Amino acid sequence: MRMRPLGRTGLEVSELCLGTMTFGTQTPPEDAHAQMERAREAGVNFLDTAEMYPVNPVRAETVGRSEEIIGNWFAKTGRRDEWVLATKHSGEGLKAVRDGAPISSKTIPETVEGSLRRLRTDVIDLYQFHWPNRGSYMFRQNWRYDPSDQDRAETIAHMEDALEALERQVEKGNIRFFGLSNESAWGTCQWLRLAEERGRPRVQTIQNEYSLLCRLYDTDLAELSANEDVHLLPFSPLGAGFLTGKYQGGAVPEGSRMSLNAGMGGRKSPRVFEAVAAYLEIASRFGLDPVQMALAWAARRPFVASAIFGATTLAQLEHALGAAEVTLSDALLEAIDEAHRDHPMPY
Repeated sequence: MRMRPLGRTGLEVSELCLGTMTFGTQTPPEDAHAQMERAREAGVNFLDTAEMYPVNPVRAETVGRSEEIIGNWFAKTGRRDEWVLATKHSGEGLKAVRDGAPISSKTIPETVEGSLRRLRTDVIDLYQFHWPNRGSYMFRQNWRYDPSDQDRAETIAHMEDALEALERQVEKGNIRFFGLSNESAWGTCQWLRLAEERGRPRVQTIQNEYSLLCRLYDTDLAELSANEDVHLLPFSPLGAGFLTGKYQGGAVPEGSRMSLNAGMGGRKSPRVFEAVAAYLEIASRFGLDPVQMALAWAARRPFVASAIFGATTLAQLEHALGAAEVTLSDALLEAIDEAHRDHPMPY
């Protein structure tokens, strides 16, 4: 398992990160604990969760359940120190959490304490804001994104307020480092600027959607990563499961994400299946498993620290872990780029 630096934290994380958004719904606790055991055995030392998890669907009565399942494993095994642990503070508008309240100096302390309690740990290694208060072009909003009504002064005031609250959490020893999610280049630059000017916690990572099917990160954000050492933590590196090929030909496997969310959060379209067919052909041509090819490609982009993948079952986890052994040749990477030009951003 390759290891990579996590921003400027000094921490080293595995190139694959175990995502936990199904822990407590599609993945029962005993299976989730088995996944943690197996991932650790394979060299994975990075674990990502969020206060709002599990998903599919998000419900007020299940908020925090994924963190509780993880915390129970820590308590049972005493092996918390073997993991770099990341979780997230939900952003504005999610009614299931704090009735949709925005991130602020008021919500940060109570949210951190809640995650610490559920995770049964003294410290969170990477504390991330799940999405910006002002909104985001992620979640398939890029097609009609319009930031023209944003209030810059309000945004900057919020950032200053939040950074001060984060600094207090660092001083208390509750969190170690700070990261963003579903953020833009401009937003990240403002967080960096304000942190430097005021001596507040510096952004170390950005967790945005990124895969062979969704390459919004490849331009301005990639440049920011290269110059500022703010590394990407790609989520949905398998394109929400499309890149496995399991949905080709109209198939909807029982228990799959599409069986729970028919539109796949706005990802499902005829162009997606055409793009997936192109990547499946490339994997076949180069003698690779398509899941492992897609994961290895996302994990080894120059701006990436670790690719976050989730598995509903232990068998799926075992399959995905094979990505660590994949070699990506120059010819393969060229074929992938050609397919990207032919099938850009299918959702």
